[in-house]
Amino acid sequence: MKYPPGTVRALLDTPHVSDVTRAALQARLDAPAYEPQFFDADSYRLLGAVCQRLLPQTERGAEAIDLPAGIDRRLFSGQADGWRYDVLPPDREAYRLGLGGVQQTAQAQFQQDFLLLSAAQQDQVLAAVQAGTAPGDLWLKVDARRFFEELLAEATILYYSHPLAQEEIGYVGMADLPAWTRIGLDEREEREPQEVK
Repeated sequence: MKYPPGTVRALLDTPHVSDVTRAALQARLDAPAYEPQFFDADSYRLLGAVCQRLLPQTERGAEAIDLPAGIDRRLFSGQADGWRYDVLPPDREAYRLGLGGVQQTAQAQFQQDFLLLSAAQQDQVLAAVQAGTAPGDLWLKVDARRFFEELLAEATILYYSHPLAQEEIGYVGMADLPAWTRIGLDEREEREPQEVK
C-alpha cells in the first residue's frame, strides 16, 4: 500500500492533533543534524550502517530518519525502558559490546571492517548475529540474538514514531481529536488518507 506524501504533515496543522502531540511530531520533522554524544565517531558510523541494513532508507536521501541519533541520545541520557534480558548487560555496555561484536564478526567472516563490506556481506554478518552463530569473543559477553532483537526493536520503534514513516503506512492515529466515530469495517474518517492505487 502507498499513501500520498504530505498527509501527516498536513494533519499537524489541523485541530485533530493536540498541541503536545503536534509539538513532539514537529520536533521530529525539524530535528537538526545530530552529533553523537555517547558513541565515538567510528562506533556511530557503524551503528548507522547496521541501522541502514535493518531498515533501509536509501530512497529517502536527505529525508532519511536518523535512527542512530535516537539511540545515541537515549544512551547518553541514561534512559532505559525499565527492564532487560538477564543475559544482556545494561544498555550502554550491551551496545558497545554488540557493535564491537558486529565488527569482530565482519573481520572473522570477511577480513574487513563492516563498513567496507557489500550490502550482501553486511546482511550475512547480521544474519549470523541474529541466529546467535556469529564468531567473535565479544559474543561471550553479550548474547548475540538478544542484542540483535533489542537493536532491531529500538530501531523500529524510532522509525515508526517519526511522522515520515507514519505517512508511509497511512497512520494518522495521532489525529484523534475530537474522536474517531467511523470505526466499522472499511469505514474511513475524512482525515484519513486514501491509499494510492
